[in-house]
Amino acid sequence: MTGKFKKYQNDFIKFLRSTDFSKAIVLTIAIVVPIAIFSNLGNLEIGVSLAMGCLLSSPSDVPGSFKHKVYGILAAALLGALSFCIAGYSAKFLWAIIPMLAVMMFSISYLSVYGFRASLVTFSGLLAVVLSFANISSGIEIWQKSLLVGAGGIWYLLVSISWYLIKPERATEQLIAETMELTADYLRLRVELFKPDSDEKEIQKKLFQSQSELNEHHESLREILISSRQSSGSSGYARKRLLIFIDLVDMLELAMANPIDYKNMQKSFEKNSPELKVFADFSLKMATQLEAIALAMLKNSKLPKNKIPEALANVEDVLNNFRRKIDIGQNREEMLMLRNLFDYQSKQAQKINNIDRILRNLEGKRKLFVKEKEFSKFLTQQEYSFKTLTTNLNFDSAIFRHSLRLALVVMAGYLIGTYFSVQNSYWILLTVVVIMRPNYGLTKQRTRKRIMGTLIGGAIAIAIVFLTQNTTVYAILGILSLTLAFSLIQRNYTTAAIFITLSIIFIYALLQPEVLNVIQFRIVDTLIGAGLAAFGNLLLWPKWESQNLNNVIATSIKANLEYLQEIDKYYHEKKSLPISYKLSRKKAFLDMGALSGAFQRMTQEPKSRQKQVGLIYEIVGLNHTFLSAVASMGTYIRTHPTTSASEDFETYTRAITVNLKNCVNFLEDKELIKKEELEISNAGKSLQQKFDKLAEQRDLEIEAGKEMIDEKMRFKLQEAHLVTGQLEWLLDISEKLQVNIEKLKKE
Repeated sequence: MTGKFKKYQNDFIKFLRSTDFSKAIVLTIAIVVPIAIFSNLGNLEIGVSLAMGCLLSSPSDVPGSFKHKVYGILAAALLGALSFCIAGYSAKFLWAIIPMLAVMMFSISYLSVYGFRASLVTFSGLLAVVLSFANISSGIEIWQKSLLVGAGGIWYLLVSISWYLIKPERATEQLIAETMELTADYLRLRVELFKPDSDEKEIQKKLFQSQSELNEHHESLREILISSRQSSGSSGYARKRLLIFIDLVDMLELAMANPIDYKNMQKSFEKNSPELKVFADFSLKMATQLEAIALAMLKNSKLPKNKIPEALANVEDVLNNFRRKIDIGQNREEMLMLRNLFDYQSKQAQKINNIDRILRNLEGKRKLFVKEKEFSKFLTQQEYSFKTLTTNLNFDSAIFRHSLRLALVVMAGYLIGTYFSVQNSYWILLTVVVIMRPNYGLTKQRTRKRIMGTLIGGAIAIAIVFLTQNTTVYAILGILSLTLAFSLIQRNYTTAAIFITLSIIFIYALLQPEVLNVIQFRIVDTLIGAGLAAFGNLLLWPKWESQNLNNVIATSIKANLEYLQEIDKYYHEKKSLPISYKLSRKKAFLDMGALSGAFQRMTQEPKSRQKQVGLIYEIVGLNHTFLSAVASMGTYIRTHPTTSASEDFETYTRAITVNLKNCVNFLEDKELIKKEELEISNAGKSLQQKFDKLAEQRDLEIEAGKEMIDEKMRFKLQEAHLVTGQLEWLLDISEKLQVNIEKLKKE
């Protein structure tokens, strides 16, 4: 029970120190101050209008560079004010409402073609249109209210900047800590594969999801750290955080680069399972240590004792004991597997030790291996041009379809609300705008979460209403719920839906005494809006993932091929690691994440639209395994002394390259390339002979009484074993990929 309490306590502390909670504080201050001031001055509506502007601007306040943060909030404030003004005046004329909804909903939503931050800005514009229908008539003209909405957005920006300037490092610290936690979770997931009864397919799905989340956090950190370095120069703080970020990226690459065949390992170590358990426990200790560091960063408290060096020494003792008790001639394969696992864990441990030393200011003068002018190449640039708008103006674009679909569903929601005289019918429109997304799977997921959140929020509200009828309590709960809802809407939609429901109910409870009726109408309107959103995505020009999946697969395979070619080039030259290597690695990881995400979305679509799910899952899995194997070979080559790349190595890479190119050619309906089978066979025999020769040489050393292996000999054996094994594995994966993709195109 104490352990559970400690976990809940830590989770609560993490939330209090998270970016979500910081945003909630900023939003609360921004809303409460104008409401309090203008309420005392006797003009509450001015305060409410300013607060509305704060709400509309807050969704675009997400992690990123300071410049993008400012531009995003300003754009949301401007779009919100303009949209509110146009929609407010149009709502005065019945004949203008439907055309206004059609044009405004389509045009605002269509701006999402400019990327994620733009989609958050457009969300503000869409909300402004919907909230214009809730305009409570007073002495304030619509244009005046629109100006107040814009001023509220600027006020929110000032509060957000002030909060940032109090401690500029806070956002970076929070994001780094969250990335550490996600990395720790990823390490724990991998340990699950050690268990004999583990569901490998289910764990693999979770690993795909975890990698996608880590990629998103890495992109946000790249934007913050590299942009701040370019604008403010190389301060000590910025350099240290960039070093931590590099170690975290390396940890993900190392994990992906060591796709251990756990089933084969369990089979090989059936009689020596205690050794395997020690290695698995050490991985868990590394995850726990990393999580403890993250918690210390969030709490701004003393760092935990670094237990990793001691634990690693214990693992090394187990490895040495295992070596002493076995016959190396008969168990060389097992020894090399365990040695490779130990090398992987040693590198991961070193990354955690690096982070610990940096935070204790003990890292010395560790250098960054990227030149200043090359940093910007790691940023994903968004092109804001008119060409982007015109290029997407067709039915092949998912954003175009979504914008058209949203406009029609919103019009349908308005007509239903008007025809049936639904009280607060704009709640239907609000639900549609918040739930509808370009793809069916996410809309379906949000629909379920919105309904669940609304029902839970309604139940909580009923309980509170029966406990108290104090309007002050309602006001406090309404404002707190509203700020938490808008802070969590991107991170945890179910929780956000609960708080949205609570905020609306308590705010209306201040205006209407019949609170239970408000709850009833809120639930009914949500169900109508959710139903319209779900059916709209199902019936109106849906963009099924299967329609574009071939392109996503081809893009990921091309990225893997480019990464392999960079490794091949580096293996030959063995100079300083080129920037092109790092960029190709980043692209391969991001494109793999995009493929995993596309597959996950497809599995959420109707069964009738899920074409060849089993085959596509196998292709995604093979592509992921290929990337892991390539990363493993690349990591070994650049972190160990190696011999020169042989002609046999070249023969394998040529064959693998041909297979990958043929995979892309199949998907793009191009002519296939022929491959020389005899060359591969000879190269495979040659590589195996080299390993056998080294193994014989080592056996002779043992017979002569030389029990301890020389480091040079060990590296040669490891290189021959790992590189040969990886080349054979990569060739096998590429051949299976080609066979499966051929099936995909034929069926």
